[in-house]
Amino acid sequence: MKIVVLGAAAGGGLPQWNCGCVNCNDARAGRLRSSGQSSLAVSADGSHWSILNASPDIRQQMQDRPVLHPHGLRGSPVASVLVTNGDIDHIAGLLSLREQTPFDLFATAGIHEVLEGNRIFDALARDKVARRRVALDTPFALQGGLQAMLFAVPGKVPLFMEGETVDTGLIGEQTVGVRLSDGQSTAYYIPGCAHVPDDLLDRLSDADHLLFDGTLWDDDEMIRSGTGIKTGRRMGHIPISGDDGSLLRLAGLTAGKTYIHINNTNPVWREDSAERAEVARQGWQVAHDGLEIVL
Repeated sequence: MKIVVLGAAAGGGLPQWNCGCVNCNDARAGRLRSSGQSSLAVSADGSHWSILNASPDIRQQMQDRPVLHPHGLRGSPVASVLVTNGDIDHIAGLLSLREQTPFDLFATAGIHEVLEGNRIFDALARDKVARRRVALDTPFALQGGLQAMLFAVPGKVPLFMEGETVDTGLIGEQTVGVRLSDGQSTAYYIPGCAHVPDDLLDRLSDADHLLFDGTLWDDDEMIRSGTGIKTGRRMGHIPISGDDGSLLRLAGLTAGKTYIHINNTNPVWREDSAERAEVARQGWQVAHDGLEIVL
């Protein structure tokens, strides 16, 4: 199995268009590596590729990765797209894939309802893009020899569907992780997760590699930096640090571990930071656009 990180950043990317934080300014100046929004490409045979989350940056992300370039006059090695929630940074890129080339679109019924509730996604011609509704915890086949399974993780509804009160620990079809297997190796992709319950730890016990939500280092990072008014948990993302952060909660996992979906304010972007050194000491790497993981 080969996994290619198309985008390592959280919503907005790095640099974010309206942000003048130190990370964004350094990325604009070339002192930090820029990053698109969270997305993966995965393949077991090198010919058929599946995209996990279609970010708004998908056109450039595919342009940057020759394995995703078209074959012949029209066509694509992209056989399918899987969507893990209805957030804009994970579904907006679908609109760039509307050019009459067939692929399968896999998601839970709940996520498909989000797409069907907005007629702009009808631009994906239904005679070309097959909308596959996937039940949780039910394996299904992807072209090229991969098997996938979607499972619930704690999360919330997309920002544009929030009401006056928001439950950030919902367990259901609105926020899911992906298990991928080629029959020999197993990888998990969880770009959004509000907390790590014990049953999730049990589920991950067979992982050879985990790509996990690294949105914020500290829960109040955006508030302290003056870039936002919400905590990470309010946004549905567990922080990396802290007594109940992902670094400690996942410390016993022996698999390879990669943080992805990283907010522009997160100090782990900086290779010389103490935070970057700490995640490395704990056995994690920080994703970057173009990172390849071969299992």
